[in-house]
Amino acid sequence: MKHALVTGGAGFIGSHLCERLLATGHKVSVLDDLSTGRYSNIEHLERNHNFHFYVDSVLNTALTEELIRASDQVYHLASAVGVELIVARPVHTIESIVDGTEVVLRSCNRYRRPVLVTSTSEVYGKGAKIPFREEDDTVSGPTSRRRWAYACAKALDEFLSLAYWYESRLPVRIARLFNTVGPRQTGQYGMVVPRFVQAALAGKPIRVYGDGQQSRCFAHVQDIVDGLISLMNCRAAEGQVVNLGNEEEITIEDLARRIIDATGSSSPVEYVAYDDAYGPGFEDMQRRVPCLDKARELIGYKAVRGLSDIINDVTAEFRSRAEG
Repeated sequence: MKHALVTGGAGFIGSHLCERLLATGHKVSVLDDLSTGRYSNIEHLERNHNFHFYVDSVLNTALTEELIRASDQVYHLASAVGVELIVARPVHTIESIVDGTEVVLRSCNRYRRPVLVTSTSEVYGKGAKIPFREEDDTVSGPTSRRRWAYACAKALDEFLSLAYWYESRLPVRIARLFNTVGPRQTGQYGMVVPRFVQAALAGKPIRVYGDGQQSRCFAHVQDIVDGLISLMNCRAAEGQVVNLGNEEEITIEDLARRIIDATGSSSPVEYVAYDDAYGPGFEDMQRRVPCLDKARELIGYKAVRGLSDIINDVTAEFRSRAEG
């Protein structure tokens, strides 16, 4: 029985990953300070004797090292998440990402533990070459705009991870996640699909930022979990950066309309200027589309759940909460 440590395991993606690992015969330990994760995401797992939960930060170096030493593999998901949190708390964003990843990588290197580090499509910055490929140049905004702190911190995570691979052949893989959605995700930090679904179910205006013509590709969390586990078990993925996501593209305006239709809502669409939502000078990416060729080649990755599945699953969860 392999023992997996999942940092950030009480988060949206982390909790689904823990469920899958337990279901496939792993022992799982979670380290999460609950700053963005929620205990309710993993509460049901504590009945499993193969699951252990530690409420603390990866910045607790002694505890993190102890848990890594006791594990066979490490999934490092602990991170600040969401544009709204990043804009509001840039110091927390940078410190938790960069310092936390350094602690994890150092301990994994010491005990030679395979580690998967989750990164983000935000790393591509303002790149205009579509679709985004792992070896493309990245184009960041100015340091005077807090919005880019997350992208740059995650890029530094990637540089540090690959440096460990280059210098000591630490078995590290990097997954660049594109917009991931599904049950347990909240709209608390600006996550667009749950925010739209909650508004639609309540009959409230759906707030679309800008003109709504910016487009995104949304992946179901279960497809992403499949990809993460496959990457961890793929020796050829060591020292590699790999996109994970879905190639189905939709504008945010069309997403709002589709959610209104799917929920049978009468909610109006309300357009909000970026400056009003985030403050002056906010910059957004017009398109964010992944190239998944590398994931297909390495692990046979395929996103089998589409946007309709995502909307239906998120809607079902919010309705269930309202009824419960």
